[in-house]
Amino acid sequence: MFNLIGKVAVITGASSGLGRQMAEGFASQGANLVLLARRMDRLEASKEELEQKYGITVLPVQCDVTSSEDIEKAAEAAELKFGKVDILVNCAGSSKDKGVLEMNDEEWDFTIATDETSVFKMTRAFGNVMAKRNYGRIINIASMYGLVGNTEIPTIAYHTSKGGVVNFTRAAAAELAPHGITVNCICPGYFYTELTTAVLDTEMFQKFAESHVPMKRYGQEGELNAAAIFLASDEASYVTGVILPVDGGYTCV
Repeated sequence: MFNLIGKVAVITGASSGLGRQMAEGFASQGANLVLLARRMDRLEASKEELEQKYGITVLPVQCDVTSSEDIEKAAEAAELKFGKVDILVNCAGSSKDKGVLEMNDEEWDFTIATDETSVFKMTRAFGNVMAKRNYGRIINIASMYGLVGNTEIPTIAYHTSKGGVVNFTRAAAAELAPHGITVNCICPGYFYTELTTAVLDTEMFQKFAESHVPMKRYGQEGELNAAAIFLASDEASYVTGVILPVDGGYTCV
């Protein structure tokens, strides 16, 4: 089960963090990859490493996911290279962390554009490629913060953008089902990435996580991969519109 040999998976935010971890996970199942990010040097390094390690084909494409032009060019490049796209993982994201009373317009607009609007633009571009073959798996990476608020770090735009991704997933799943495309959402809890390490490593936040996460730890590298691989598989053909927290139990209490 969950064999992805011959599939083509597009992953945004693939130069680091969860995107890079999921690239490794999909490669290990035999999928060819289209890796999108702004840092081309990192994508090229990943291409060399993953092709050598897993015997797959990797297409690195420099792409700013807030740019419609970049996204359309990436979709064209992927289709030209492989003739199809089977899987899309919308993982790119960033955030300006302030509360509702302090956040300015630029900080709000930046977060919404990067974390929410980009998911729409990517789904539109690559969904049209998938619809040609009446097959596709779209996986949106939101956050457990898209399901709940929090009392520790004010980050109103991040909560809003990820909540938007959650319900975008449901709406897109309903719309794209007639095209043979499933759309699902993963809501990660606390995982180490370049954006989170400085906060997660503080004594204050470690105490907070221990008291709020039932498993009393952060997610470890690779622990998101199984959920994404399942949702990307042929075996998950009747699973769509699902919102799956992978958060050590944070949202169950």
